Amino acid sequence: MSLPGRANAADPTTRFEPPPLSELLSPLDLPDEEYRFEPDERWAEPRDPFWGSFADWVIRQQRLQSPKIERLGEWADRTLSGSDQSLPNNESYLRLGFASESDYTNPAQFEPEARFRLDIPTTRRKLRLVIESESEEQVPLAERQRDRLLTQNDRTSTEPTGALRYLTQLGDAINFSADVGGRLRFPPDAFWRVTAGKSWLPGNDWSLAVQQRVYYYHQGGWGARSWFGASRPLGDGWRFGASSELEWVHEDRKFEAAQIFSLEKVLNTRSRVIPRLGILGESQPTWQTTAYFADLTWRYRVYSDWLYAEVIPALQFPRDEGFSDQASLLFRVEMYFAGTIEAR
Repeated sequence: MSLPGRANAADPTTRFEPPPLSELLSPLDLPDEEYRFEPDERWAEPRDPFWGSFADWVIRQQRLQSPKIERLGEWADRTLSGSDQSLPNNESYLRLGFASESDYTNPAQFEPEARFRLDIPTTRRKLRLVIESESEEQVPLAERQRDRLLTQNDRTSTEPTGALRYLTQLGDAINFSADVGGRLRFPPDAFWRVTAGKSWLPGNDWSLAVQQRVYYYHQGGWGARSWFGASRPLGDGWRFGASSELEWVHEDRKFEAAQIFSLEKVLNTRSRVIPRLGILGESQPTWQTTAYFADLTWRYRVYSDWLYAEVIPALQFPRDEGFSDQASLLFRVEMYFAGTIEAR
């Protein structure tokens, strides 16, 4: 028999569910010192906490909107493919949240955030219609590596993109995709990109993956990106990861590079910690380091599998500031509106 509120260890597919309220301690089970009533409050009506109504509204909105987003993807899937059936678990999502960052000069101030993806697989051909709030190629490499440390106003402003994606496999293990689309603006900016990737297990411990992407934007020119990642367990629940990335920025005629080392540990069914160390560099005017940084992400699953909170203290040493320390602390609450999604 498994304990309340814990997954069955014999079945790794069992999802964790919190114990029902009936299995928690009732007020009659609490010791006398837990009660702090004044004489005139002893018979007063119970009151909800100040955040209770807001929490109820958030939960209600997630339950109402998630099925709508999932049905939208299924409808578009059937329409494009001409089939009465749709593929399950499409990757459409809507992420809404609030983030607050404070550093040496800026006090904490909550700012709204929003991101979305409409990823529609078709059933007859290996095609997808992908509409995203932003495209990776339009975001600088250094910013992508520190994305979770930035609020919406600190990120590079990009227009939504739409593309038709063709998926196939080269040989037995290389995944290949080709996109043709444009930025959703007037006038539109057409682009194409091709991506090839492969992952493998060379032994019992290590996991390796590589990815190569080449792209061309009508207004921005072409670019290329190479990425390599490796990870392995270290014991006691820790996992080590390392990634190397090199990107050619045609507009600036230079290479940008990043080397990231990370650890990750799942503390329990609700929280995990991810410490990272990173080095950023570029090739102009000569090969040089542009910044060092370190951060620690503590991620907590607040409710079910769609409401999360993050606390990320970080320390950065940018070349532009003479490699002097730049400390920051970010707090984020984020909601996922989707049929199914894995939070990362």
